[in-house]
Amino acid sequence: MDFRKTKAPLTTVTRDMNSLCESTGNVYETVKIIGKRANQISLMIRDDISQKMEEFNTVADNLEEVFENREQIEVSRFYEKLPKPTLIATQELIENKLFVRLPAKEKLSK
Repeated sequence: MDFRKTKAPLTTVTRDMNSLCESTGNVYETVKIIGKRANQISLMIRDDISQKMEEFNTVADNLEEVFENREQIEVSRFYEKLPKPTLIATQELIENKLFVRLPAKEKLSK
């Protein structure tokens, strides 16, 4: 997933929970879905940043040899400027990019 192309706001936005829970019909299920998706996004971002930071690892054992790397700082700044995972997950829910499957309701309907 490309996090640069997300239209999620960078700051917290007040939302109407009734409009958010139209897909599930339950506010608590909606919050649970957003939370689970935010955890997935957080893990994806963490894996992505660890892969990029591995490129900058040095084999130096001496603490005196620590130096400033401009590219590493730019990568860090990019990830700091990203919207929070909860905001990205909420935006995905609003744009209907999330597929929600509720197994408990599927069992009841059978």
